[in-house]
Amino acid sequence: MGATSLSEIRACLEGAIPSVMATCAADGTPNVAYISQVFYVDERHVALSFQFFNKTRQNILANPHATVLVLHPATAAFFRMHIRYLRTETAGAVFEGMKAQLAGIASHSGMSEVFVLRGSDIYEVQQIESVAGDALPSPPARAGLLTALRRGSESLARCTGLDDALNSTLATLNDFLGIRHAMVLMLDEACQRLFTVASCGYSVSGVGSEIEIGDGVIGVAARERTPVRIMHMTSAYLYSCAIRSSLQAETPGLVLNTDIPYPGLAAPHSQVAVPIVSAGRLLGVLFAESPSDQAFSFEDEDVLVTLAGHLGAAIDLLQSSPETVETSHTPAATTRPGPPEGAPLHLRHFRTNRSVFCNDSYLIKGVAGAIFWKLVSDFVQHGRTEFSNRELRLDPALGLPDVTDNLEARLLLLQRRLAEHGPDIRLEKTGRGRLRLLVQRPLLLHDMPA
Repeated sequence: MGATSLSEIRACLEGAIPSVMATCAADGTPNVAYISQVFYVDERHVALSFQFFNKTRQNILANPHATVLVLHPATAAFFRMHIRYLRTETAGAVFEGMKAQLAGIASHSGMSEVFVLRGSDIYEVQQIESVAGDALPSPPARAGLLTALRRGSESLARCTGLDDALNSTLATLNDFLGIRHAMVLMLDEACQRLFTVASCGYSVSGVGSEIEIGDGVIGVAARERTPVRIMHMTSAYLYSCAIRSSLQAETPGLVLNTDIPYPGLAAPHSQVAVPIVSAGRLLGVLFAESPSDQAFSFEDEDVLVTLAGHLGAAIDLLQSSPETVETSHTPAATTRPGPPEGAPLHLRHFRTNRSVFCNDSYLIKGVAGAIFWKLVSDFVQHGRTEFSNRELRLDPALGLPDVTDNLEARLLLLQRRLAEHGPDIRLEKTGRGRLRLLVQRPLLLHDMPA
């Protein structure tokens, strides 16, 4: 029988069943102990959880060679890995991935206070042996993952706008992978937060809800630029609400809340977050969750990482496309629409965080808020309804960053927030790099000083 590879026994490294580790002291005295986690790093390396400075730890520091017995959760086949200790990591992608997975294991077994990761011990896998014994038949190989990836890639290749690309990605998860609850978040580099731009499977869309870099599964995946997957419910990585902030208005005692409800499940039992990266730059996070334990395998993670890579490339391409538009695509109106009628909408703009409220109801803030304020100001002062991405990029008052301004994502966020807020003000695309403001009621603007 040929040598067994690490990829063949990767299911043994999911943390479902504790493994057994054998070490030897410098004088040859053996020691055997259970370990809670063997973590797949790559085809030649695994990481073991360093939780206690016990005999196993002492032996490894004195003698770096060890063996680990792992069990396949489906076939009950045993495998013996011969490994050699290399180093301990206390930060970074592997450490954070192990920390999240261990939190799920600990929560599931009622050991949250005991299972605290102190470090990730990195080992080289030198040999893997199949242990003789009667194993159950191997389950059939999971079908359809490569097809799902192909369908998603083909769909993304046909997209001509960011809105299409996000909808296409979520549709791929739902239609071909059976993932019912998912969202895409984009990075706001200026404030180092992620904001939701698309979601599926929730009672509220959560568009505009924010998460700090480093918070929970999503924030850790963004900070470390690594996939983070949890197979059991853990309070350490959950969100009960959106990141909250409020703005004290000029009127004493009046607090205007800028919360947007976070769309996540109240009690998810499985979560996976993968970073969306293109050309070495973090663009956002693709996130999925489930109310069931062990809903996402390493194969699901592999597919999501690949799909996120395609999405990142599509976002970069769509946001860097030329913005020139043929005249035939945006015909000029022959007649100017009459002024809006009905009760006026009071729009208040707070310069402190560039938030905008419509009749005391929070709408948008930040750069997207500044964009919206420019559009409605030009509409009220000059009657303008047609705008271009190019002029927005060239307007210094908006404070767009010089590099990777993410304008398309901010406009999409604004468009979706307006659509959720009601029919009185809408934003629509009229061509590549062109947009139109549609106003159904008179606007009264109140620019609140900082």
